[in-house]
Amino acid sequence: MQRSLYGVGVFKKVKTVQSARAGKGGRGLRQGYAKRIIKENHHVSSVYSLVPTTGLNRWRFLIGSLKDLDCSLKKLKSRLFVVRGKPEEVFPKLFKKWKITKMTYEYDTEPYSLSRDQSVTKLAEEHKVQVIYKVSHTVFDINRIIEENNGKPPLTYKRLQAITSDLSPPKKPVPAPTVEDMKQVSCPTSKDHDEKFGIPTLEELGHDISSIHEELFPGGEVEALRRLDEHMKRTQWVCTFEKPQTSPNSLMPSTTVLSPYVTFGCLSARTFWWRLAEVYQGKKHSSPPVSLHGQLLWREFFYTASVGIPNFNKMKDNPVCTQVDWDTNPEFLTAWREARTGFPFIDAIMTQLRTEGWIHHLARHAVACFLTRGDLWISWEEGQKVFEELLLDGDWALNAGNWQWLSASTFFHQFFRVYSPVAFGKKTDKDGDYIKKYLPFLKKFPSQYIYEPWKAPRSVQQAAGCIIGKDYPKPIVEHEVVRKKNIQRMKLAYAKRSAELPESPSKQQGVKRKAPTIMDMLNKKAKQK
Repeated sequence: MQRSLYGVGVFKKVKTVQSARAGKGGRGLRQGYAKRIIKENHHVSSVYSLVPTTGLNRWRFLIGSLKDLDCSLKKLKSRLFVVRGKPEEVFPKLFKKWKITKMTYEYDTEPYSLSRDQSVTKLAEEHKVQVIYKVSHTVFDINRIIEENNGKPPLTYKRLQAITSDLSPPKKPVPAPTVEDMKQVSCPTSKDHDEKFGIPTLEELGHDISSIHEELFPGGEVEALRRLDEHMKRTQWVCTFEKPQTSPNSLMPSTTVLSPYVTFGCLSARTFWWRLAEVYQGKKHSSPPVSLHGQLLWREFFYTASVGIPNFNKMKDNPVCTQVDWDTNPEFLTAWREARTGFPFIDAIMTQLRTEGWIHHLARHAVACFLTRGDLWISWEEGQKVFEELLLDGDWALNAGNWQWLSASTFFHQFFRVYSPVAFGKKTDKDGDYIKKYLPFLKKFPSQYIYEPWKAPRSVQQAAGCIIGKDYPKPIVEHEVVRKKNIQRMKLAYAKRSAELPESPSKQQGVKRKAPTIMDMLNKKAKQK
């Protein structure tokens, strides 16, 4: 008999193991290859390798997702096996103890994940375990996109669209396994399964939950599909959706908030894609890059860039990233992270992020610009770390790509366009209701002062019960002053980048030359090797 590991899947017979790891991987049963694994194997065990490395809200979401998966498996007369420790150390023991013959897992493009999976694959082969991986976390095969672009990642959204439009349509999702499918399959468990392989609590993971906030976005495939169904019923809204027209500071989310579910594998990106296609069918609808399909393509764009660009999550040795002499200022960084900048709009966003684990895309724009080129002049790498810890949908590729974009280091180069920490929020929330929700100690300020409470007369501050500089900090910078200064600093960084590129004939002849493109920089890096 073989036994298979699935998710990580692990297989016996076939003993198969399906396998998954913290942070990514299928957290649901609607992964396209699950049915095939069940048909081809007699014993299937779904295994999750738990490596504690993330923030409280993300852990809560993950634990909820694992509980949901275990519940779904129970209905199929199976269980989820949660194992603790590094996969490289845990899986060889399982191969031997469970007499595994086959292992499957979901392909993961992150550098750490690739290295880990290569190590586990090598160990599996040493134990004569057949290894199968499937590409199911993205709509398209990322490596195929790069292959179609002459071995380089497309570095504009338009180019990515052109390539994907020439590829075959994404594979349609396969229904989840049923009890009927499982009739010929067994998943041996012991009476002490929960003790040995149970899902841990937050307390067991060492988290203090005394100050944890209400969970607005429960993890799991069941919740993901419920939310998807609710949104797909809003046909007109789906067809007219344009991301830039949504609000960063509405009291209820103005977008789907399905990103955490896609990130954790609770919702298949292809399922989302095809459900949208069904709604769009025969109707006039918005188009990429602003449509909902367009949002999934943005995800593909950053995934592709992350695979094709070395050191994608760093400034140093990243061939397409502008090298900027950012400041090191722990005091400013802490004030930004802890919502103590003195700018209510920025602090309200950071409070929502810390307590709920999600903020609107344009709110991310505002706080990212503020931390980097807009105001505080702190490296985007520092902001990337904070988002990775606090965001429910924190995704390595999207996080790194968006921070480079918003700091005008890569992809986006109009560094003179700076988000105002005052005016931007007023566009969609004149009275500051969003600020009053997340910073309730400011709620008694009149609307005219809610975005700039330091301008309120002392008597108004006293009436509001909040003295600026005592109960709430004064602004840590003068926005207009640092904005102008930082634009000049960005100009210098861009000039240095341009000067370091090989001299062109137009430059030799004194012809005005455009700023170097990302492809210029990649080609330069290739020539240096």
